[in-house]
Amino acid sequence: MSAGATGAPPRVAVIGANGHGRWHRRVIAPLHDAGRVRLVALVDVRLIEPEPAAPLPADAEVFTDHAQMLAVARPDVVVVCTPPHTHLPIARDVLAAGADVLLEKPPVLSMAEHRLLAAALAETGRACQVGFQALGSAALAELTAAVTAGRLGTVTGIATVAAWQRSDGYYARAPWAGRRTLHGRPVLDGALANPLAHAVMQCLAVAEAVTGTPVRPATIELERYRVRPIEVDDTAALRVVPRSGPPIVAAVTLAGEDFVAGEVIVTGSAGRAVLEYPTDRLLLPGDDAPREVPGRRGLLENLLAHRADPAGTPLIAPLARTAPFTAVLEAIQAAPEPTLLGGDLVTATGRGPDRVLTVRGVNAALREAAGSGALLSELGVPWAVPPVRTELTREEDA
Repeated sequence: MSAGATGAPPRVAVIGANGHGRWHRRVIAPLHDAGRVRLVALVDVRLIEPEPAAPLPADAEVFTDHAQMLAVARPDVVVVCTPPHTHLPIARDVLAAGADVLLEKPPVLSMAEHRLLAAALAETGRACQVGFQALGSAALAELTAAVTAGRLGTVTGIATVAAWQRSDGYYARAPWAGRRTLHGRPVLDGALANPLAHAVMQCLAVAEAVTGTPVRPATIELERYRVRPIEVDDTAALRVVPRSGPPIVAAVTLAGEDFVAGEVIVTGSAGRAVLEYPTDRLLLPGDDAPREVPGRRGLLENLLAHRADPAGTPLIAPLARTAPFTAVLEAIQAAPEPTLLGGDLVTATGRGPDRVLTVRGVNAALREAAGSGALLSELGVPWAVPPVRTELTREEDA
């Protein structure tokens, strides 16, 4: 019997405790201090980095091997924050050990892996929450409620636009940074798959609200570009055409001229809504200006509540809800390397690891794509190339 089942607080461990794992440690710390959980172990292949906001409890243990940790520490809940290509084997080990898992996004990198993980969940009866934390946003809940209530009329299109900047140092942050594969395993550290994955998932969540069920893509069209000799995209246009419901377009870059935090744009026959998802600012039909809608449900707290009351507290981001995102990742994995942009089109500022590359005119092009539902090549953007189109059978997207 687990510690959580005896009335003691659930025992929590973090696998991948450095890097973004430090963010998870900061989330766990106040829960540990309040007696709601007990942090029992951290795991990382490197020396554990200190985190002043989340000091390691005196009785917590440190491991370099997750299997040893599972056998010794016997956690009830495990946060997995390792590189994406390691998620499936580690998550299956966690489930087999009898623990529930909070699995960082992307959960897996193919539909085959998705099915294997789903089978492990069914076999063990454990829970898997996926780390799309923006899905816990009250602003997103208000937007989806407006969609289902018909405030926008018939939804005809869903899109996102985002323009960030990443330096050379960003692509030196880890051995898998900017890589398509590592040691023969898919990694897919691109704009769509990693930093702007939340933008794509937000759109899929809105589309789910339109039809009442997770998106089942019929076609996925991709245009992918890069400004460095990396193996993945830093600029991309994506269009998902579902079997039912409106098309979804994502137009994003890590080489933006100006910062666009990330907007989810929902167009309907009766109006238009815009959610700036990183800031939870929402504009609905009839509003004079965007307004902040405060409040986010934490994924770990939601998982803990689900453990206590599975029927009464559904998971915010269960594995099944992320299947459409995994289908997008699979299409990215099958696509050829992104088109390399250069020459007068690309501007460099800064030096060394702080050097930033930007694409001239990219912000305007991406905004037009998101506003029109078109891909860059369809808009006549001079550097755009025709999309790679993936047709999904009904068996593949099931």
